[in-house]
Amino acid sequence: MPGPLEGFTVVEACQMVAGPMAAMLCADLGAEVVKVEQPKGGDRMRLLGHRVGGVGALWAGVNRGKRSLVVDLQRPGGVAVLRDLVATSDVFIQNFRPGVAARLGIDEDALRSVNSHLVYVSVSGFGESGPYIDQKSYDYVIQMLSGMAALQGGDGPPQLIRNIVIDKVTAMTATQSILAALLARERGSGGQHIRLSMIDTALAFLWPDGMMQHALLDTDRVTPGPHMADDYVVRPTSDSFLAMIATSNSQWPGLCAALDRPEWLTDPRFATLADREANAEVLSDLITVEVARHDGRTLVEALHSHDVPCALSNPVHEVHLDPQVRHNDILVEHERPWLGTVREPKPPARFSVTPTSLGRHAPKLDEHTDEILAELGRTPDDIAALRAAGDIGPRR
Repeated sequence: MPGPLEGFTVVEACQMVAGPMAAMLCADLGAEVVKVEQPKGGDRMRLLGHRVGGVGALWAGVNRGKRSLVVDLQRPGGVAVLRDLVATSDVFIQNFRPGVAARLGIDEDALRSVNSHLVYVSVSGFGESGPYIDQKSYDYVIQMLSGMAALQGGDGPPQLIRNIVIDKVTAMTATQSILAALLARERGSGGQHIRLSMIDTALAFLWPDGMMQHALLDTDRVTPGPHMADDYVVRPTSDSFLAMIATSNSQWPGLCAALDRPEWLTDPRFATLADREANAEVLSDLITVEVARHDGRTLVEALHSHDVPCALSNPVHEVHLDPQVRHNDILVEHERPWLGTVREPKPPARFSVTPTSLGRHAPKLDEHTDEILAELGRTPDDIAALRAAGDIGPRR
């Protein structure tokens, strides 16, 4: 596939979202990606949510651009196939729980013995040691432990973000790290091991704004200020929902004009930014009352005319109709084999010299096993023998 990673091969032995999405992002950038799946049903995410032919939209959305290879990594013959594949690859990604890769014989030392230049990536929930390593980790677990749910809940009970944000930011961080490791290898550093945990990624992601009130530890020298999260308020209009923030002195007059409350400009409680911060709760309540008097589109037009950033909430099923989304041509509707008509985003980064494309569809389980083994030099008789032995291919 075209793209800046054309010519690189990634082998992914992962389930769920973080690891598979990291590999898919490499595929989006042009890498050849082989997804290694277990014989009994493959990746468990295949069956989650809306699905066609036994494959869910979520799974298809984080596994496009790959080929499917089914091997039994609990059998020596299956491990031998994986080692042969890795021997000519650039990257190997796994998200087994700590210790499992070593027991299977596919840890870093084992695979580096067949490919000294390999970039080996281990994605985990909590890291490779510590009090939590024997616990299962999912996105919602990390949201709770990282403080993200507490921040989302504000003064009320913790609230989960209803989106697997930690899985996805872990995937993006993994891909970023893979690209850096490949660049370092091209400059002569050789292969290396990237260790990445969801909890570490969550904290790094949350920290700049989410923990802004807990970053400056010399409290006797700190001037207190409001938290950015306090401004993240959704207000009802007469017919929709609006988010806006007008914190700067330049935007304040525009907000007053759009809401037709010019008297706020001379109210001593709101005279300066510091005054508005000191009376933030009162001001927020007043703004909420005024916003509710207006219909959404008229108010947005008024706010935009005064250069106040704002937006109405797009219903999920109408996002693809948004004028800017349509103009950017980020979403494509096309036919995918066995999935039918699919709507999905293109890779969002636009490269001027090495353009990317969506590439192949998310694979059926075992779709490319024979093809990949043939590329590794296995004859049809070899492949048949491996299937007969249970080393490759699905089974119930």
